[in-house]
Amino acid sequence: MLERLNQAMEYVEGHLDQRIEMPELVRIALTSEYHFRRMFSALAGMPLSEYVRRRRLTLAGAEVLAGERTLLDIAVRYGYGSGEAFARAFRALHGVGPGEARRTGAVLRSQPRMSFRLIVEGSSSMRYRLAEKDAFTVVGRKARVPLVYEGVNPAIATFIKSIGADTIERLEELSDQDPAGIVAVTANFEDRTGPEGTELDYYHAVVTSAAAPPDLDALAVPAGTWAVFESSGAFPAALQVMWRDIYTQWFPSNPYRSAPGPEILRTRLSPDGTTADAELWIPVEHAGGADAGTGQTPGNVS
Repeated sequence: MLERLNQAMEYVEGHLDQRIEMPELVRIALTSEYHFRRMFSALAGMPLSEYVRRRRLTLAGAEVLAGERTLLDIAVRYGYGSGEAFARAFRALHGVGPGEARRTGAVLRSQPRMSFRLIVEGSSSMRYRLAEKDAFTVVGRKARVPLVYEGVNPAIATFIKSIGADTIERLEELSDQDPAGIVAVTANFEDRTGPEGTELDYYHAVVTSAAAPPDLDALAVPAGTWAVFESSGAFPAALQVMWRDIYTQWFPSNPYRSAPGPEILRTRLSPDGTTADAELWIPVEHAGGADAGTGQTPGNVS
């Protein structure tokens, strides 16, 4: 997978002054757009679109300082429709406008080219299993919350506190399959691997085959394959490390890719709330062919 990802990065690098076509990227990487974007963000620490923006502005900065092209020519070459739009983006990355940078020979920032390699430490192993599930329903209370990568998510913590004990009891009675009991479900991501503050739907809910009561929120989930990862350790740090390792270690080493759908987390806290045993359920599909689809229409990077 990493070899194909690096070939895709070569395509990106060769098309920074052209339109980068997402269908071509996923063809090179032999995966789906959905998985490619998630894998890239997990490995790079930023969305693909942000990396492309930074690389283009890095090359544009070099051309601005060289002084061989007009600023408008450089703007158009790297995909900006006007000098004003280019100037705003240039200043956001470099901290100075292109005109001033050219006049003063300013020191500019640079986004290096990326390539990826897998480091196998061998000090620990991941506990996981694959599970086939029929269609089911997530039933509970839903809130739109911002994404937080480290530490407790304040919006989620406040939301959970607002749910009455009677509602929790009703939900527990509806739970009739794995993962059992109250679970945390995240879905409808703007970008699951985007910057902090990116919004997603959070369900404090149960997994059930029963119909949802009219006063509760519901999410229908189709039949499919799930990779179930287990973690034990400090809460919530161990969970956040596990999620990172799934995308940076497990997926590159196994013949699966993430599939569209919610992520389900079943957590059992210690009495003092400092540690937890957890299961993270992620929908997956076998990475068999380059044309295996996700039901999504491939788009463009920019």
